[in-house]
Amino acid sequence: MNNIIVSFPDGKKEEFSKGITALEIAEKIGPRLAMAAVATKVNGVLVDLSHKITEDSQLQIITGKDKEGLEVIRHSAAHLFAQALLRIYPDSKLTIGPVVEDGFYYDINSERTFSPNDFPGIELEMEKIVREDLPVYREEISKHDALKLFANNPFKVEMINELPEHEKISMYKQGEFFDLCRGPHVPRTSRLKAVKLSKVAGAYWRADVKNAQLQRIYGLAFVEKKDLDAHLKLIEEAEKRDHRKIGKEQGLFVFSDLVGPGLPLWTPKGTLLRNLLDDYIWSLRSAKGYSKVCIPHLTKKELYETSGHWQKYQDDLFKTVSREGHMFALKPMNCPHHTQIFGSEIRSYREMPHRYSETTMCYRDEQSGELSGLSRVRGFTQDDAHVFCRQIQIKEEFLKIWDIVDKFYSTFGYTLKVRLSLHDPKNMEKYLGSPERWNFSEDMLREIASERGGEYFEAKGEAAFYGPKIDFMSKDSLGREWQVATIQLDMNMPERFDLYCINESGEKERVVMIHAAIMGSIERFLSILIEHIAGRFPLWLSPVQIKLLPIADRHVDYCKELGTEMAKHGIRVEIDERTESTPKKVRDAQLMNVPLMITIGDKEIENHTLAVRTLDGKVKFGVVKEDFIHKIVDLVKNKSLTFDI
Repeated sequence: MNNIIVSFPDGKKEEFSKGITALEIAEKIGPRLAMAAVATKVNGVLVDLSHKITEDSQLQIITGKDKEGLEVIRHSAAHLFAQALLRIYPDSKLTIGPVVEDGFYYDINSERTFSPNDFPGIELEMEKIVREDLPVYREEISKHDALKLFANNPFKVEMINELPEHEKISMYKQGEFFDLCRGPHVPRTSRLKAVKLSKVAGAYWRADVKNAQLQRIYGLAFVEKKDLDAHLKLIEEAEKRDHRKIGKEQGLFVFSDLVGPGLPLWTPKGTLLRNLLDDYIWSLRSAKGYSKVCIPHLTKKELYETSGHWQKYQDDLFKTVSREGHMFALKPMNCPHHTQIFGSEIRSYREMPHRYSETTMCYRDEQSGELSGLSRVRGFTQDDAHVFCRQIQIKEEFLKIWDIVDKFYSTFGYTLKVRLSLHDPKNMEKYLGSPERWNFSEDMLREIASERGGEYFEAKGEAAFYGPKIDFMSKDSLGREWQVATIQLDMNMPERFDLYCINESGEKERVVMIHAAIMGSIERFLSILIEHIAGRFPLWLSPVQIKLLPIADRHVDYCKELGTEMAKHGIRVEIDERTESTPKKVRDAQLMNVPLMITIGDKEIENHTLAVRTLDGKVKFGVVKEDFIHKIVDLVKNKSLTFDI
């Protein structure tokens, strides 16, 4: 039989000649589809458009509008960059070039130290390759031939040698360029219309500091130039909002070369921010029956061997050996310590659950190239909580924590999306516990999420190694999505530490453990919040709530009296006593994102009134002092996100 039946997503079926390619089918459907197509799915498998269809199949033409299509474009853009790089710097050794969010990167071994100054020349060569309209095609070769082809690249040789002896190895070619790759790729280089290089970073071969140090060049890739231009504008806005820039301008935190990278130092203003956030979460937790605990920053390695963290994360720990030869580690998390508090005495079912809360520093030996402001640090502060409860109490405790999450994030105007982070049953070696325990835990989370109402989605492979999670996702004002709070169900650590209560029958009953982080890391939360609000903290959270601006020297004493009175009501006030003009004082206060400015002159002193200016430029004269103070106190108490003078 020389014909095959192809079924399309809309349910239509059509007969074609056996051996027809997906691109040829797209051309028969219409030239616009053929021009937009970048890959295809045959029976659910993503392949090149050149793939020949030899049997009855389900077919979906993939364009750049599809998520998979955009990834194909970005993967192909990595090869476009690599080809241009080798044309200009032929002694460079390519390693890997995967797709990442918004584009790609390629890790390169080269004697040349690359910088953004090299980008224009490489981009010109990339544009030339696009104009050459080179066909992109796939070949399969033997391991023996692959080793010969890449004999001058030790990184590729290492990867090839790890493959089974008789496995066919796929590679892609375009013009003189070739590289190992699973694909798929766009059919021609002319399809790559919007590619731009973005930055250079350091990396280690296979993320191991013992291996060769490489240079990682990142690029952006989109379907159309207008999409790239829009993204570049977004990057420009993100740079203005960069929490490192704003943190320095507002004097919130600093980094010191003597202290070390990834170890932020908090100024009085920054510390005030941290404490206000932590106090707020504690007020929400204490209302739900939590108690504060306190643990040391060190532990013997045996604690983490029992919990399972040592076997999985020992390379990420800061370790030290005592004079007596005992191995200790700086704690990277708090849960194993908290198990020892609960397990220190026999617990009755009558006193369950136990809810422990602690805000404390943790430490992880992150690689230097992965550090990024407050977003990724070596010393971070967790607003951590652990609930030890019976199985019949799981749902109630989860919902209590969910209440706290909703209340906290609504204060900042965040809209939350719920993700159930589940285990990957195909990789059980990554997790503690049996499949049965995991299935029970995950069914419980589905039940809780359904009962809570609202939509949620599931993500396999995103679970913690000890249990599944309910993760809360939110987009910031730039449209970037972040995982914020998390609630995790852990039935494995109580088993490993033999944690139990005595039930109604006088028997031991295994308890479960719930991990709950509202901010997670205070540092990371503040990096997200600062960029979300561009450093314009709400009135209740702003380190300086009001700036008093005396118009002349004779008005300074009154400003001091006013500042003292406001401080008695808990209002945070600063006085600008500089001999500068009032417009300059106002401008400087605005640059520091102070929510309110009050100018004081002869008229205000005479009438006992205030001239109040907001950060967005609204001005109101003749404000009664007592009414104003009362209003500010009320706004702060209610943690109002916005206000009107």
